[in-house]
Amino acid sequence: MSTSPPVDDADVPRYWRELGLPGLVDVHVHFLPERVQAKVWRYFASAQTHYGTAWPITYPLPDDERLAVLARLGVRAFPTLPYPHRAGMAAWLNDWSAAFAREHPRVLQSATFYPEPEAPHYVAEALDRGARVFKVHVQVGDFDPRHPLLDPVWARLAETGTPVVVHCGSGPLTGEHTGPAPVTGLLQRHPRLRLVVAHLGMPEYREFLDLAERYDGVHLDTTMFATDFTERLMPFDPALRPRLGELRDKVLLGSDFPSIPYPYAHQLAALHRLELGEEWLRAVLWHNGARLFRVDA
Repeated sequence: MSTSPPVDDADVPRYWRELGLPGLVDVHVHFLPERVQAKVWRYFASAQTHYGTAWPITYPLPDDERLAVLARLGVRAFPTLPYPHRAGMAAWLNDWSAAFAREHPRVLQSATFYPEPEAPHYVAEALDRGARVFKVHVQVGDFDPRHPLLDPVWARLAETGTPVVVHCGSGPLTGEHTGPAPVTGLLQRHPRLRLVVAHLGMPEYREFLDLAERYDGVHLDTTMFATDFTERLMPFDPALRPRLGELRDKVLLGSDFPSIPYPYAHQLAALHRLELGEEWLRAVLWHNGARLFRVDA
């Protein structure tokens, strides 16, 4: 490839410009209410206990400073991706996310849900208020996505074609309901769902590639994928790389900003060194996300 990967965050705009792009669309960014964000960062501060390795946060900054970082990087559109760990949280997370999106035009209004009787109501309300993407975290929420209380929610999201970023792989921690089996069962019930499998489904890369090949609506995001940090813990089999290349139009840039243990530029450099070509990079870094979320260049 004639374009060289970015060496640091300041070099990121040079990189996407040389690829002929107007910027980046990142489908896996988190902004959370202050006390929720603080709790998440406290969890990562003790990552040695949880994951067996340190997880230093590279961008532990206030909201306005993190927004400025994304602006300097050239991230033109991004969600907030809230997720509850218990019942009774989702509705107020949705309220907060809607207000945040109203204040910041680059934000893709996000929402979430939990298996509880109120879920169909507040999901419908979030859609009516303009939610463009939902987030589900199977491991943190500790629920089966096939829970009967969620059937009307999934049916509504399939009907509206609303993307759902779903953390369903068994990395970095295995949960009772993680892995490909629950999601496969969910898709058998609702085959038209538009799912974005976070982290490329790590470490079950092969199985989630299977699902992306089988179902039109299944996409994959690159969050932490192929980085030095992840390759040490959950390496990707190079033999799968051609399949990833063939899925060019279904792979979306994701980063997990701000809670990443390396600079943002490293995620882009990690994707670059896969050597899948500049057309693949252009699709992943901009075109696929722009098409999915109707982002104007």
